[in-house]
Amino acid sequence: MGNPYVGILINDSLFEGIPKGKTKYEAIHYYSEAGKEFGIVPCYFRIHDVKLDTLKVNAYVQHGDRYILTWMDLPKVIHNRAIYLDHMSYQQLESWTKRGIILFNRWNRYSKLLIHQLLMKDEFLRPHLPGTYPATLNNLKTMMDAYDSLIIKPTNSSVGRGVMKMDRIQTGWKLIYPQSMKISNKIWRSVQFNHKLPLVLQKKLRSRAYMIQQRLPLATFDGRPFDLRISVQRGAGGEWGITGIVAKVASRKLFLTNVAQGGEVRTLSEILAAEYPMLDPTIVYQQISDFSLRVANHLCKELPQLADIGLDIGITKDGFPLFIECNGKDQRYSFREANMRNEWKSTYYNPIAYAKYLLNGS
Repeated sequence: MGNPYVGILINDSLFEGIPKGKTKYEAIHYYSEAGKEFGIVPCYFRIHDVKLDTLKVNAYVQHGDRYILTWMDLPKVIHNRAIYLDHMSYQQLESWTKRGIILFNRWNRYSKLLIHQLLMKDEFLRPHLPGTYPATLNNLKTMMDAYDSLIIKPTNSSVGRGVMKMDRIQTGWKLIYPQSMKISNKIWRSVQFNHKLPLVLQKKLRSRAYMIQQRLPLATFDGRPFDLRISVQRGAGGEWGITGIVAKVASRKLFLTNVAQGGEVRTLSEILAAEYPMLDPTIVYQQISDFSLRVANHLCKELPQLADIGLDIGITKDGFPLFIECNGKDQRYSFREANMRNEWKSTYYNPIAYAKYLLNGS
């Protein structure tokens, strides 16, 4: 009998690129390498490739240098690397779990406001969280009275799309906002105002759900704010661990640190050595790791089958961790961009190791 299959649930674009060898940011060959190490075979499919009546799936399986579509029983353990936002998909994934399928990271696009509310339940975490409220007009005015700089972001978006910034200036306030919600947006606009909120802002707040946050006092590198992408994953023993920590530095033109928005990657050790020699790197890393593990362990009690997340964590100039957001589908390429090859590779190995742990019934 051959090695058992483990499913990797993916979206259309990745699925269509697999036979062409065009998987963009996903290095699926690492899944294959990890499968050989742990004695399991990864297979790749989309939600609509599964026949619900028979629980059969038509999935890509690697044979030599090629990937071939193969009908098989739906694997008992599946790692979700797809984003599905509609209720019908949610119900279908629920139906799999009711029939005994273990689907970890089953739902990976949670509202940023929900994550904040869940973390607020932990008294230890509260001092690390920014002031955060739903973006109603009344809440915005309250936050403007309390803070000099605010971030306004969609509650359901990624890679910095749609994020706006408001700063208090001598004549009132200045709003900076993107022209579009596209990842590729290159045009940013600004408007100054005093008491009456700009119509463009009012229109945006009516068009979709936003949240308002206190802009955090982030430490800087070369005069630019930076934060950290921290990969936190369950591995071979089922416990949470820190896979890697990489710094993302805002561009000179923009306040966002997202790599997709022009931010650049650095190693944290490089930044600490250059800008904060008074801080003990070992202590800083330990504080960040302890905090990140606390966040992961808290969230997994609230969210079903959470096992693979990317946390955006800032630090103050004193090394104090500050929570920014949690990404249920971690974009792992930051480690590749920082030439942190071992960490990049491990972000693929750990989910396979955890799948093996689940297959063994632990």
